Amino acid sequence: MQGFKDIMSEKKLKIAQIHWGFPPLIGGVETHLTIMLPEMVKRGHSVVLLTGTADGVKTRYQYKGVDIYRSPLFDLNWLFKRGLDGLEEEIEQLFNKFFDEFKPDIVHTHNMHYFSEVHIKLFEMICQKKGVPLLLTAHNVWDDMLFLKLTKNIKWTHIIAVSHYIKKELTGVGFDDKKITTIHHGIDTKVFRYGVDTKQALKNHPQLKGRKIVFHPARMGLPKGCDVSIKAFNLVKNRFPDALLVLAGTKNIIDWGGTQQKDIAYFVDLVKAFNLKKNVYVNFFKLEEMPALYNLAHLTVYPSTASEPFGLTMLESLGCGKPIIVTQMGGMPEIIQNGITGYVIPVKDFEMLADRIIHLLEDDRVRRRLGRTGRQMVQIHYTKEIMTASILSLYKNLLGVFDTNTN
Repeated sequence: MQGFKDIMSEKKLKIAQIHWGFPPLIGGVETHLTIMLPEMVKRGHSVVLLTGTADGVKTRYQYKGVDIYRSPLFDLNWLFKRGLDGLEEEIEQLFNKFFDEFKPDIVHTHNMHYFSEVHIKLFEMICQKKGVPLLLTAHNVWDDMLFLKLTKNIKWTHIIAVSHYIKKELTGVGFDDKKITTIHHGIDTKVFRYGVDTKQALKNHPQLKGRKIVFHPARMGLPKGCDVSIKAFNLVKNRFPDALLVLAGTKNIIDWGGTQQKDIAYFVDLVKAFNLKKNVYVNFFKLEEMPALYNLAHLTVYPSTASEPFGLTMLESLGCGKPIIVTQMGGMPEIIQNGITGYVIPVKDFEMLADRIIHLLEDDRVRRRLGRTGRQMVQIHYTKEIMTASILSLYKNLLGVFDTNTN
C-alpha cells in the first residue's frame, strides 16, 4: 500500500487562509497574500480567504482563482471603533458556516496572534473539533500582554516566522522553537524587474519626469521612518536641488488605534518647516503602479524606526535592480547586505541616510552594481515559487504528523 507521505505529495489540498484585510486594503500582509494565494491555486490547490469587508467591494468573488469571502466581523477599523463585546455568537456562526461550506484540510491564519482573542479562540475550538491543523504566520510581534497571551496560550499546530528576527522574538516569549519555521517572503520577479514601461506612470505623475528620484515605498507612518527620510532630504537638496523624495501616501489601510492621520500631519509640517515642497512628492499609488515607480527611482529608502519584521518592499526594490538603504532593525539586515545590495544604517541617523543617498546619486557605477547584485539575489532566494513551495511542503508535513496524532 502506498505510504501516507507519498499520498500526501500527490493530494490537492483545500486551504483556508484567514486575515483581517485584502486589497483594496494595502499593507505588507495584504500584498503577501496577493502573491502567495494565486500561486497555490496555480499548483492545483483550492484556496479560500476569509477577510474583512471593504467599501465598494463584493462580499463573495474570485481573485485569480482564489475564493474571497468577506465579512464585517473581520473589519479591524470597524471593530476598533465598535469594540468586541457581544460578538461571540455572530463570529461563531460565521466560522461554522465557513467550515461547513469549504471543509478545509488546513487553516492558515495571518497575524491572528493579536487584535482579537475572541476570533482566534473560536477558531482554535472549531479546528480542534474538526481535527484540522491551525497554522499561524507571524508577520509582526508586539510588546504587550495580548500578544504574549495569544502566542503562548493558543494551541497553534505550527508557526511560520517571516524572518529569523521574528522567530527569535517568538521563542523569547516562551514559544517552542521546534514548532516555528522561518520562511522568508518571495515576489514575482516577472512583475518586479528591469525595463518596466514607465510611460503611464509618468502620465499619471508628471512631477516625476526628469528628476533624481528617491522612493520611500512603505506606507506613511512614524514607524516606517518617513520623518527620517524628510530630515535627510533637507541635506540632500543642498547637493542635488532637483532630487525628489517620493512618499507613498496612505489610504485603504488597517489603522488599528487610529494614529495614521496624526503621523501624516507631522510629516506635512516637517516638509513646510524645511521648505521642501518642491523636493517631496506624496501620492496614493496602486499596487500595479509600483513596478514602474521602482524603475523610475534611482534608489529606495526604508529607514524604519521600529523593529520591521521583514519589509516586502526590500525585495520589490531589489527585484527591479534598485539598491535600498535600510536601518539596523528587525529582519531587514537579514536581506540587505551592507555595501553589496544596499546600505544598512543606524536607526534615526538622518545624516548617515543623507550621506548614503548622496553617494548613490553621485556614483552611477556603484548604484548599478548594487542593484544588479540585488536582482540576482532575489532570483536565487526570494521568488514567489520558492516561498510557496516551502509553505506547501510545511503543510504536507504537518498534515502527516497531525493525521498520525489524531487517528
